Amino acid sequence: MIDFRVEGSCGEARAGILETPHGRICTPVFMPVGTLGTVKAMSPEELIGLGTQILLGNTYHLHLRPGDEIIAELGGLHRFMNWKGPILTDSGGFQVFSLANLLKLDEEGVVIRSHIDGRRIVLTPESSIAIQQKLGSTIMMCFDECLKLPASREKIQSSLELTTRWAKRCKKSRTSDQALFGIIQGGSEEDLRELSLLQLQEIGFDGYAIGGLSVGEANEEMYRVTRHLAPKMPVDSPRYLMGVGEPLDLLEGMEAGVDMFDCVLPTRNARNGSLFTSRGRVSIKQAQYRDDPEPLDPDCTCNACRCYSRAYLRHLYVCGEILGMRLNTYHNLHFFLKLVEGARNAILNNRFGAYKKNFLALYEQERMVA
Repeated sequence: MIDFRVEGSCGEARAGILETPHGRICTPVFMPVGTLGTVKAMSPEELIGLGTQILLGNTYHLHLRPGDEIIAELGGLHRFMNWKGPILTDSGGFQVFSLANLLKLDEEGVVIRSHIDGRRIVLTPESSIAIQQKLGSTIMMCFDECLKLPASREKIQSSLELTTRWAKRCKKSRTSDQALFGIIQGGSEEDLRELSLLQLQEIGFDGYAIGGLSVGEANEEMYRVTRHLAPKMPVDSPRYLMGVGEPLDLLEGMEAGVDMFDCVLPTRNARNGSLFTSRGRVSIKQAQYRDDPEPLDPDCTCNACRCYSRAYLRHLYVCGEILGMRLNTYHNLHFFLKLVEGARNAILNNRFGAYKKNFLALYEQERMVA
């Protein structure tokens, strides 16, 4: 199980300590996404060097390849990928509704076709928990219905109620000492979000996640819901905002009182040559960087910025060199991890507002050239 305590706060923003069987996590925390048991282009040793505290893996993808049975036979996900720190596994709910060919959804669960080979797969709250228990993750997530927005209020409420019933079944089916988080749904309707939270608290979970955001709604809608909901979530439990990852999104989430974040943005963008810097995003593929001798970000201390020029990073990207993807990924992850680390320090020193203002004043000076 896990234990969470708040160390300090600044307004609604808070800094905490999350104790787990696989190590301590200082919050707020950003979790790099290792969907298939790896953070693309990075080794576990490099992730440790970057200061990564916890990784995210995915139930749906690992169930398909290599299979949860194989991972269990080989000692669990930690041993399989040589990661000794905490791991959180998403239930697979989001991937079911975004990647797979959904054949059937009812009270029991979902029937889908694999996005890889088309085979028929049945996923239920019980099977999602069973898979996550075989993986041996530190924190498991309840299986939920992730509804695409916009949607009617009636559809949102119906989906919320189904998610609550599934959450009860998830908790009932847990037989391990792994932590289990409930997922709050309710779309952009504040009262339905409160209802979902209340229903999940009545069941009782080790932590609570805000799901169903960043799925098509405007950013301001996402911020409004987060600002309304996060302060109402239990004070003594971790608060997790799922799948949200622009720098401004993280700052808004932390300001609202969120503790945990994950997103593929830093790694996916890195592979596409879109790099985050203290002065905004840089599209390294642009010809203007062909002979640029300057570091990518003069304020960054990562190896990519200390040792290489923008011209070299562009050269690697244009030539399709693997090193380019690795350096870009290393830099972007460093940027995100340092952003959240700096926010934590600012919260503990009661200056988060100034930290956010100063960061955005510099970050928004430049806009990425598409």
